[in-house]
Amino acid sequence: MTESPLRLLGQRRFLPLFATQFLGAFNDNLYKMAMVVLVTFTIYNDPKQEESFNALTGAVFILPFFLFSAIAGQLADSRDKAKLIRIIKTAEILIMLVGAAGIMTSNVPIMLIALFAMGVHSSFFGPIKYAILPQHLDKDHVLAGTGMVEAGTYIAILLGTIVGGLLPPQLAAGSVLAVAAIGRFAGGYVPPAPPETGAPALVFNWNIFTASWQQVSETMHVQRLFRAIMAISFFWAVGAIFAAQFPPLVKNILNADKTVATLFTSLFSIGIAIGSIVVNQLLKGQVSAKYSPISVIVMGLFVVDLWWQTQTWVTVAGPPMDWRAFIAIGKADRILFDLLGIATAGGMFVVPLYAFLTTTVAPTETARTIAVLNIVTSAAMVLAALLLLVLAQLSIGVANSLLIVAVGSLVAAWIAQLLHKAVD
Repeated sequence: MTESPLRLLGQRRFLPLFATQFLGAFNDNLYKMAMVVLVTFTIYNDPKQEESFNALTGAVFILPFFLFSAIAGQLADSRDKAKLIRIIKTAEILIMLVGAAGIMTSNVPIMLIALFAMGVHSSFFGPIKYAILPQHLDKDHVLAGTGMVEAGTYIAILLGTIVGGLLPPQLAAGSVLAVAAIGRFAGGYVPPAPPETGAPALVFNWNIFTASWQQVSETMHVQRLFRAIMAISFFWAVGAIFAAQFPPLVKNILNADKTVATLFTSLFSIGIAIGSIVVNQLLKGQVSAKYSPISVIVMGLFVVDLWWQTQTWVTVAGPPMDWRAFIAIGKADRILFDLLGIATAGGMFVVPLYAFLTTTVAPTETARTIAVLNIVTSAAMVLAALLLLVLAQLSIGVANSLLIVAVGSLVAAWIAQLLHKAVD
């Protein structure tokens, strides 16, 4: 029998961690959306400049994962994870002081510095939140816990996106500070998670480059881990493309305002949460990649239809539409349905792969495996952001970049199918 995922929320072994990561994801997206909306709709007034900035923000936030994940993984495997959470969440409060100052003064460089620092914060928290699950939960509950973390993360993204997109700058600045403080309070209740007993002593490597290379080479030569990590990295690269393209797509193609950009990102988050829950129910607690190949193919089909809808979209003359006016347009339903389908299929694709990674390696190596995932994933997302910068300079257009995702989904399906055949 598998335990209902919702029942985990009533247990101290899971609830404080869930709340801490939920608030962290909420704050990341509140801050990022408030910054992007402020810059896109207030500070800048040039489509190419806006597209470039939105791609740049993705790279700035993700670059720390590439640089610091190896150190983070070593720390998480060699120290009490609960103590590390408390240190990391205290740092978030200090970072948000800088971010709030940037928003209040409309200072783009300061906002980007805080965004980079939040990326550093998240790169250290990421290996912990997944590695701690198999330590606090038994194997039959790891998939449920992973699904809850993923669903919670995207619900937090949804709420953070809505709040960040709608709050005036002054309230957004105050909110990021308040949420950081609450997150630190929740993190104080995470149960102890010391290193595994009997684990061999870890020879710590503080050099971010050699440590990264060593951990990646040691992990990626294991075929099953290589396939799972590459498949997950594709998913996050897709997410980076969509996150960067929503504001310029909404403003410059659909002639809509920031409420529609918020609606798009929110719908995407809802779909991921739905997919996370659905795949957990289908697998009934079993850690398996059997639904991942078909899920990512379905995702690609929805992407193609979204591309087609944007290609055939007839721009409505007049001032930018708000979300009510946009929904009133008949063709808008198809776009919203495509976004929901992309995200739901994406959630069904990625959640089992995360559960596979945290249960297929030794407990003493879980955090470092997740760290390698974060390194490879961040590299994929930075490459996606750089690709978008190049496409923007070449005037390829926002909508046409979606076709890259559709083609890539076939590659991801092939990798996921190889993984399924090898381990299921």
